[in-house]
Amino acid sequence: MPSTLNREISPPPRLSKRRKTSETVSPCSKQDDETTPMPNAEPTLAAIEAGRAKIEDHLTYFKEHLSKSARQTEDSVPRISIEEWADLYHRNEHSHGNHFVIHQHNHPISGVHYDLRLQFSASSSISFAVPKGLPGNPNSKSLGRMAIETRVHNLWNHLIESASPKTGSLLIWDTGTYSVLPRKKTANRPPSPQTTDDGNDSSDSEPDTAAIRPSKRSDAKHENEKLIEAFQTRYVRLRLHGTRLPKNYTVTLRLPSANDFAKRRPPARRKSRQESHQMQAQPPPSTDSEPDDIHPTRQEREESGDLDTDSEEDAQTRLNNAYPGSTNSIGSVHQRQWFMLLDRASSGFVQEGQTGTWASREGEGFEAFYVRGRDVERSVVTGRLGREVECDEGVEGFVGRGGWAGIER
Repeated sequence: MPSTLNREISPPPRLSKRRKTSETVSPCSKQDDETTPMPNAEPTLAAIEAGRAKIEDHLTYFKEHLSKSARQTEDSVPRISIEEWADLYHRNEHSHGNHFVIHQHNHPISGVHYDLRLQFSASSSISFAVPKGLPGNPNSKSLGRMAIETRVHNLWNHLIESASPKTGSLLIWDTGTYSVLPRKKTANRPPSPQTTDDGNDSSDSEPDTAAIRPSKRSDAKHENEKLIEAFQTRYVRLRLHGTRLPKNYTVTLRLPSANDFAKRRPPARRKSRQESHQMQAQPPPSTDSEPDDIHPTRQEREESGDLDTDSEEDAQTRLNNAYPGSTNSIGSVHQRQWFMLLDRASSGFVQEGQTGTWASREGEGFEAFYVRGRDVERSVVTGRLGREVECDEGVEGFVGRGGWAGIER
């Protein structure tokens, strides 16, 4: 594994069947570290997270809070210093910031999942809950991940690392900036403005990257503008520049048309012969470097039964799909199920002709990594495990949902 490698904040779906929880009881002991628990401060972090307390300078507050919580870790644990972390956030506190965070969230109802948040304005971020975490193996038999659209969050939520009996632990798994790459098209095919899930392209092979050229898009645009534009087409090619994630790590996010339940369908009408002929004469959809027919696993489908666990949200939050203080100007829709896929070619891999396996191009790519869960992964900011976050916040005897397992094949 490479070294680089909430208030009820956007929990993903409840599991369809209640699993045993005894295996994830937090002991809240200091046997793992000699650091003493932090004294409670006013206002408390939980109160700020839940919106019950207001502060003017979130960065200063969280910087001070997390500085007191930092652990010493082995060199193999990916870390960003508190100063670098604060500077990273500060540099993106403007209308064209492109900050991202991935939270590992151990929710008492939904269990362990990973929240990907992407800044799109000075105040707000879109959020996706990824039950199994991000893909990291270019030769995995399970390339796809479900990514469930949740509420629009305040940008300052990117700073949170906390715990409470109601929300469980929230740990900064990775953070950094993002780039939005143009959608690829083959030399003889134009790009499609809307992804589909009609299964027209069911091949698992990828075209030679030399035969692919990017669709035209102004380089003068800011990354958040590119994100907004790509989000509207329901297809985002996203490169994450993080601390844990390897260099050039790139995924695609695609919303199948069948899952776009917010899209209003025009009333059906009979097509003329001329219209039918024109539709048949249109060129086929664009072919990207990855297959378009990746579907979630059976377990992920089962876990998508009930996505709305934010039982205490007010009517305005539900109506706007945005927490107080944030603005849903991007048009995010709660509970839409997107598909996330590792973009192997853009991440530095090439398919070998004889074996069909994906190998690193010279000087590119990365060693396969796997998402391991709360008992293994530490915060890139404080070096804490989820249970240590709970202990530091005075959460004793927290019982999380058991049975979570990552994808390691």
